Amino acid sequence: MEALRQDDPRRFGRFTALARFHEGASAVQYVARDTVSGEVALITAARSELAAVPAYRRRFQAEARTAERLAGGWVAPPLDTGEEPETPADGPEPLWTAAGYVPALPLAEAIGIAGPLDERALRILGAGIAEILSRVHAAGAVLQGLAPGTVLLASDGPRLTAFGPLGAAASAEARPGGQLSVRLGYLTPEQIEGKEVSAASDLFVLGLLLAYAATGTTPFTEGPAEEAARRIAEDEPELDAVPEALRELITDCLAKDPAARPTAGTVAAELALEGAAGLARGGWLPERIAAAVAGQEARVLALEAPEANPETPEKAPAPVPAEAPEPVEGTAAPEPEDARPVDAVPLDAPAPPVETSVAPAPAGSPATAGPEDARPVDAPAPQEPAAPVATGDGDIGEDRGTTRFLNTGPRPPQSDRPTTQLSLPHELVAPPGAAPAPVAQPIPPALPVAPVAPQQPGPTYGGPAPYPAAALPAGPAGSGGAGGGPMVSLPLPPAPAPVPDPAASRRTLLTIAAAAVGGLIVGGGSVAALGSGDTAVATDDKPAPKPRRTLPGQPPEPRWIYTHPASESSPLTTAVWRDKLLVVTSESQASAVDLRTGKRLWQRADGAKGQAALAAGADLVFMASPSEFLWLSPKNGKVVHRVRYTDAFGDLPGLAVGPLAGNSGPVIWFTGSHTVTVKAPKPKKGKKKGKDKEVAQAHFFAYDIVQRKELWRTPVPAGRAPGTPAYRVVVDRSADVLVRQDAATLTAAEVKAAKGKGSIRSFDQKTGKLLWTKQYAAASPEAATGGDEDGTLYAAVGKDLQAFETDTTKPLWRVEGSDGSVFGTPLVAGPLIHTTERSQLVGAVERESGRLVWRRSTEVPGTGNAPSLTLSGSEKTLIAADAVQVTAFSAADGERLWKFQDIGSAGPKGATVSASYRALAAGETVVVQRDRAFYAFPVA
Repeated sequence: MEALRQDDPRRFGRFTALARFHEGASAVQYVARDTVSGEVALITAARSELAAVPAYRRRFQAEARTAERLAGGWVAPPLDTGEEPETPADGPEPLWTAAGYVPALPLAEAIGIAGPLDERALRILGAGIAEILSRVHAAGAVLQGLAPGTVLLASDGPRLTAFGPLGAAASAEARPGGQLSVRLGYLTPEQIEGKEVSAASDLFVLGLLLAYAATGTTPFTEGPAEEAARRIAEDEPELDAVPEALRELITDCLAKDPAARPTAGTVAAELALEGAAGLARGGWLPERIAAAVAGQEARVLALEAPEANPETPEKAPAPVPAEAPEPVEGTAAPEPEDARPVDAVPLDAPAPPVETSVAPAPAGSPATAGPEDARPVDAPAPQEPAAPVATGDGDIGEDRGTTRFLNTGPRPPQSDRPTTQLSLPHELVAPPGAAPAPVAQPIPPALPVAPVAPQQPGPTYGGPAPYPAAALPAGPAGSGGAGGGPMVSLPLPPAPAPVPDPAASRRTLLTIAAAAVGGLIVGGGSVAALGSGDTAVATDDKPAPKPRRTLPGQPPEPRWIYTHPASESSPLTTAVWRDKLLVVTSESQASAVDLRTGKRLWQRADGAKGQAALAAGADLVFMASPSEFLWLSPKNGKVVHRVRYTDAFGDLPGLAVGPLAGNSGPVIWFTGSHTVTVKAPKPKKGKKKGKDKEVAQAHFFAYDIVQRKELWRTPVPAGRAPGTPAYRVVVDRSADVLVRQDAATLTAAEVKAAKGKGSIRSFDQKTGKLLWTKQYAAASPEAATGGDEDGTLYAAVGKDLQAFETDTTKPLWRVEGSDGSVFGTPLVAGPLIHTTERSQLVGAVERESGRLVWRRSTEVPGTGNAPSLTLSGSEKTLIAADAVQVTAFSAADGERLWKFQDIGSAGPKGATVSASYRALAAGETVVVQRDRAFYAFPVA
């Protein structure tokens, strides 16, 4: 860090600049304080000479929109962006954005401080980055932003700060004619051959990064510099120093054939099946790196706002003193240098050799740079570049299942050029001498979190190249041509034109593909909450500041988090009692959690293995255990009433009660069976008597849990052994209750007789008499079904959802589903019916007409079971829960509001949590459960 310069801005909206943090290839970072909340933030402001280039501004805006969609997990969410300014007379207003400060060190600096990482740290680093790549690749995009300077190490896991070629650029400069020149320093075998990049290209660079983190050098450095390109394209990497357990995986990432490289999700799962955050729990940084991160945080938090004095001439940078960690043996602390702006270096000068960039040279090299803090305190260091994000306009007109970031489709092979030109269309280039035209409101790129680069001999940008720079082919003008130098540029896709409504693009989200293969994306502890969407509120009488935007993908802060004790068996059932208690049952007991505070109130062994709790009047908790009905006090769990099945159903000895089929008010419906002995018939004369048979007899019951009495029972066919059929109430109407039997409990004879079709049974509400049994089109026994009181039944038929008249089976309408998918159980809500599909599509349909109102994807990759649906108490928020995540939608229009993941309570070496998510609505709260972990989120 260094003191603010005379021409540095002092205010960025509600933020007050405290110090210069880092100057990169395209932006300057400032440590700042929020004048409203007092929190420390990191401001990224575009370099003024680039901000004047319309092409740069457009790309800046597009990448910022992508950054917002990726926010969360290992990507720091932005806090705010500059408001639309009036273009000043002397040029365009600087572009800027703010993000929360997270103490972290660039990978290159960390290696310089502590040397190569151990196997566990490598796994956490690689899994975290692979999880982000999975999100990007699932959207059909390519990252092209990995470098040792764009990957940061924080106390809870890695962070990625660049999401496109601009972030990994070694230099960026404005050229005449409205052009933006960007110079990059990384190549893959396919790029050397002039082929197009793909998702596999990111995996090659990930392999280079992991090899660098494991050894302190890159795997293609051995040999003459002029042959580096050939080695990348033809030679096998040198990985002898890589830990043996990771060598094969990194080798696969560095395969010459892109098709032979693993996917990002596969890498994430192989490195850390429980997710990077799960493996990192309890700390993961080497002691010296952790100390450097803590020291950086202390220096930042000690900063105070400087006194503004416009008369004071510009002074030399005044760095913040810090206690320096010792450098790794074999590295030398460089001499101090004058940290002047990079524009002191001629823009047309050849790029400096990459050997002098952030990455330490192999051990013993005299050119190896020491860590930043190993130098005299009066020698400020240049920093890593600002971190743009994946390119793309972010503006979608329809849901395509995943968000598309940029055009990554096939393009003709392009020869490598010394620089990448981002040219404006001819009609948009301002004539010579004309002032830059006003542009759309800037939405700058996402901010990196606390990058601090090691001292360098010269003002270079970007991370170290994975090969000697001198070996890279030069541009058409030769190595000394315009924009020449040894670095080879990657073709940048054209920046999209500004969109009229940036907010529309922010409603789209990214899939978290790594979660589908076990590498869950998490952020902070065991929660992958992807950030917080709460809005800051002024705490005094000052004018209210501009509200912070709630970023897509970010759930609100949970009201509380409850973890079921590890000393107890895992939860079996969970239920909400009168919006006051969360009642959890397990093999050993039942317990209650206060829905206001998340604190456990009581536990009761009598409720062991109990079924979901229900409200029995206003003051009792009803629960069905394997042997009795229980009525518990909600205050302390004390048993108030107890009815044993042997007493209530004495004429059915040994009655086994099945799962509750449903309830309405005080009435519950359930099935039960018991075994009777059927005596063998009297044999004919001269014949031997046959054996008596044990036969299961089943009944369907209605029971009033307030009056504590049986209403009726009716005999039903016994189910598959042990004999109790499992029913589910489809809908209860004024005259009857409709049920369907779980296909797993159908006997072989029933399945054969049904000929592949499922059946719905109607029982009289008052007497329990079986009124009829019907089949609906070709709906199978496993087909999801639902119904309403108006006489319509909804059933999945093939890949479609169909509506029928309940009493006549007449088809009414049909909604087409996705190819290869099926509908899950629909949810009726007012005039709509909410739908869910195995293809991870959730939607809403008009009940009367079948008109599709909206359909959106949860953006979970692949297919599994259809997400289960839950409506908030107000019916404004629809929650979709599956095995990978929870997604919240606006019930009215399908706007994706937020996503949530967690990894449960697994320890760093514990078993992987594979339980599906479940959501329970309780007034203005939705409780999300995954195994032992419960989160209470506020919802509309």
